Amino acid sequence: MKGGVYNILKARFLVNEDATKNWRFILFIVVLAIIMIANSHRFDEKIYRISDLTNEVKELRSEFVDRRSELMKLRMESTVSEKMESRGIFSSQVPPQKIKVKKTEEKGLLKKLWH
Repeated sequence: MKGGVYNILKARFLVNEDATKNWRFILFIVVLAIIMIANSHRFDEKIYRISDLTNEVKELRSEFVDRRSELMKLRMESTVSEKMESRGIFSSQVPPQKIKVKKTEEKGLLKKLWH
């Protein structure tokens, strides 16, 4: 046992006759470690990107709500009438009436022949 630990510490398993098998295994482990590290970095980047997009969506949604409330306020009749008074246009005191137009149907050539 003492000799085995000593040989491992001296790294004799890397210079023996069957060292190619050991080197292949070590190279395989190193490649797997690099792939795992790269995968975790990509995962972290995606997490940060999702977080940034979520914050941007929240900001845009709050801006949308602010703009919509501002638009509703500007569309109110009282606000419109106040702005028109400065131009000399006042709201009517007489309520509007609905106008109904009856469309006269023109007879085509075929309808004239059959009637």
